[in-house]
Amino acid sequence: MAKIKEQKKNESDTTDTPIKKVKTKANSNKKEGIEELKKQLASEKDRVLRLSAEFENYKKRKQRESDEFKKFANETIFRQLLTIVDNLERAIFSTKENSDEGGLLEGIKLTYKEIIKLFETFNVKPIEAENQIFDPNFHQAVTQVETDDFPENSVTTVLQKGYLLHDRLIRPAMVVVSKKVEEKTKETKEN
Repeated sequence: MAKIKEQKKNESDTTDTPIKKVKTKANSNKKEGIEELKKQLASEKDRVLRLSAEFENYKKRKQRESDEFKKFANETIFRQLLTIVDNLERAIFSTKENSDEGGLLEGIKLTYKEIIKLFETFNVKPIEAENQIFDPNFHQAVTQVETDDFPENSVTTVLQKGYLLHDRLIRPAMVVVSKKVEEKTKETKEN
């Protein structure tokens, strides 16, 4: 009996049964599938590396553009300021040659008008503060003055104009604010 089993075992080892053929074919298909998956994986890794490098280049390019923009953002303002500087230089030169104070005053007024025009071009507007109710968002109180001429907590005097760039405060107005006149106490009235 042992011989028969051994003979069957030897026969099965040397002959290809249909099950063995299917198993070998399946193993070969698995190997091909694994090779195909390895190729796809390598291809995707390569694609990801290229996208990553492309994105890094994009970030560097945008940073350079941003730096360049910041560097030259005020160019138009300074170009227009140059004409104002030229006018001031002319006014200084003309006062050296002739001491006409009226001409100097006229030159300064023209320069002032050009600066205000430049401000308007770039939406820089002065803050209206005179005779307004004090607003800490736009006014900086320097001092208070007791007076009955103005309502309490009103701006009586503007010491320095404030300005807005579009709707953003770039400098508050420095102001003097009114407060009610304190009535003297009964003791001082009786004396």
